[in-house]
Amino acid sequence: MDILRRNNVVETGNPGGRAVVLAHGFGCDQNMWRLTVPALAPDHRVVLFDYVGSGRSDLSAFDELRYSSLAGYAEDVFEVCAALDLTDAVFVGHSVSAMIGVLAVQKAPERIGALVMVAPSPCYVDDGDYRGGFSVEDIDELLSSLESNYLGWSAAMAPVIMGTPDRPELSEELTNSFCATDPAMARVFARTTFLSDSRADLATVRVPTLILESAQDVIAPRQVGAYMQATVQGSTLVTLDATGHCPHLSAPEATNQAIADFLAHLR
Repeated sequence: MDILRRNNVVETGNPGGRAVVLAHGFGCDQNMWRLTVPALAPDHRVVLFDYVGSGRSDLSAFDELRYSSLAGYAEDVFEVCAALDLTDAVFVGHSVSAMIGVLAVQKAPERIGALVMVAPSPCYVDDGDYRGGFSVEDIDELLSSLESNYLGWSAAMAPVIMGTPDRPELSEELTNSFCATDPAMARVFARTTFLSDSRADLATVRVPTLILESAQDVIAPRQVGAYMQATVQGSTLVTLDATGHCPHLSAPEATNQAIADFLAHLR
């Protein structure tokens, strides 16, 4: 199988620079990084891809069993990195991709040497003292609505996730991205995302890690960022002057600057 074609891999930037792999979140594709790529390209080899089932990936390669766990998506990351023979790359993961990156580091530490987590959450469900932002009932209702009327769910949820009512074009873009995803495959990815619990995996991270959170984010509230910083050894937490779950779109300058500062201090 041609992994690069399967995952619609695109390379740009400086081929002699350190590789930076940009990984999109649920319902999105690599185009969501279009405002980040120009900031990285002069100094870094930038790798973009789509998870199988998303964007312009090869949909015939979708396997419901494989992609019913985050490990299946981490396997995509590993196979892309191996196909490009990447070593010591920086993995930048948005939302659920941050946890996928954690699993990818476990699987192939020689391939990924640093992590940037953009609006991450290791668990979306409240559990005892842990505040993920949602109750079990909230998640059940979210998934039930998504599975019964995916297009309607997309139109209703995109503005909530984006969190920028003053910029409706961003919500429209996210809605269109959701709606461009095959509903059956989106349902699998959604369940995998919102029912995942990667808290135990955070303690395994031993690479330099930057955690970026928005000042206001209904999907990953600030309690989550504080929990992650306390759990990921040696990690750095930056609170961006941004609202919503997609700061790389709503506040690209601040997001790009935080990533650039982190990259500049890596060995």
